[in-house]
Amino acid sequence: MFAQLGSTFGSLFIVWTMFQRYFPLHFQAYIDQYLRRLVKAFDPYIHIKFYEYSSDRFRCSEAYVAIENYLSSKSTEQAKRLKGDSVKQGKSLVLGMDNEEEVLDEFQGVKLFWSKLETHNKSTTISYYPTSGKMYYKLSFHNRYRESVTKSYLNYVLEEGKAIGARNRQKKLYTNNPNDDRSYHNTRWSHVVFEHPATFDTLAMDPKKKEEIIDDLVTFRESKEYYARIGKAWKRGYLLYGPPGTGKSTMIAAIANFLNYDIYDLELTAVKDNTDLRKLLIETSSKSMIVIEDIDCSLALTGQRKKAKPKKEESKAEVVCPIKKKADEENEGKSSSSSKDDSKNSKVTLSGLLNFIDGIWSASGGERLIIFTTNYVEKLDEALIRRGRMDKHIELSYCDFEGFKVLAKNYLSIDSHPLFEKIRSLLVETKITPADVAENLMPKTTKGDATESCLENLIQAILKAAKDEAMKKKKAEEEEEKALKEKEKSKEKIEEEEKQQPETNSILKSDKEDAETSSSNSIEVLK
Repeated sequence: MFAQLGSTFGSLFIVWTMFQRYFPLHFQAYIDQYLRRLVKAFDPYIHIKFYEYSSDRFRCSEAYVAIENYLSSKSTEQAKRLKGDSVKQGKSLVLGMDNEEEVLDEFQGVKLFWSKLETHNKSTTISYYPTSGKMYYKLSFHNRYRESVTKSYLNYVLEEGKAIGARNRQKKLYTNNPNDDRSYHNTRWSHVVFEHPATFDTLAMDPKKKEEIIDDLVTFRESKEYYARIGKAWKRGYLLYGPPGTGKSTMIAAIANFLNYDIYDLELTAVKDNTDLRKLLIETSSKSMIVIEDIDCSLALTGQRKKAKPKKEESKAEVVCPIKKKADEENEGKSSSSSKDDSKNSKVTLSGLLNFIDGIWSASGGERLIIFTTNYVEKLDEALIRRGRMDKHIELSYCDFEGFKVLAKNYLSIDSHPLFEKIRSLLVETKITPADVAENLMPKTTKGDATESCLENLIQAILKAAKDEAMKKKKAEEEEEKALKEKEKSKEKIEEEEKQQPETNSILKSDKEDAETSSSNSIEVLK
């Protein structure tokens, strides 16, 4: 009997293969349609699939994430194989169902079956890195409950899943993967949990300026309908500029903690071209901050539209102001030395970056901040930092007395001290960054009075900074004086040459006349 059954199945397989090979495609589709109807008559269940990635893996599906959050409690009670993940900075653990598992749910007396599955990759190529198919959740229910499930149950699952996700959400810090490192990760971004403790309370800056920034952030967060009404994408650009050590990165962390946003730290030198930059933007989520630090040093984007000067103008500039040229060369060297090799590999252009910030694709996702930081704002292209792209410019300058009081409260837990007045007078006259102040306020030993020693160290550091600043100023004045002397010498030399030019011309003219006279006399003698 088994031999006859095997022979029958073998014959059917051969017939099916011949049918697929020799019968027309439209006829196969016709047969397939009636076969589906026949199967449906014996199978009254409806199946709905929710894939992890939609639109060709550009962005993780919000429905998939909401379903995963919703099923976490059901999986803990029913599933035999679970997977765990920590949330809230590792303070709690969430369990979810593993692949090829199924759980039962009940809604208004209706039984529904959820299963987590994976499509098998049909690729025949052999790769060193493991390749996976598409993950998806499958919902199965009886046909008689179609209306109840599609109109009520699915909306209930999405709302509950989003609420659970908001309760368990933890901020993430993303970085873009290099192009040659995506075969294994199969994604353009990799992330870690964001645990930076900076807040606006611990930020050393003027309280009025701090309050202004907080009001601007709150207004942006609550203006979804306003942005839609005026026809503008729900995003806002911030430009943080100032000397090194003034707290630009700390400001970014404080904004992320205040808004509870994820951070996407974009490294432009790892981006292949403008198309790759656009795909990175598509994969970012809403409620996020896209950060490009030291934008003036990331790539050779500044000055792409500047035209080369004529040689005569260059020579005049060298004569008129050689010290300015030297300073410009030093600044250009600083910005280009770090990205010279990387910019050769990257083909990102200024036009591509402008479209990334304010183009059509920038509207995808919504509720997004784009933040640039730079030490030299004057080196950036005007089109890059204009209003509409970088809507708010925030200057982070040297530490003042108000900023010092915040740092003293953070590091030493004090609000007043007899040395505060001396520090106040020194900070008015001397430029010192908040990073230098914080370093001197940090206790270096547990012995003795840490507060007194830290404040004394800070006073000595401010005095040293004042001395260094005076020396730099004196040196700059000497260089400027030297440049002026060289300028005067070059000017005198040019005037002397101009004076000698007429005498030289007259001598050449008389010599030429004598030569012509002698030649005419020689001709007459020969004649």
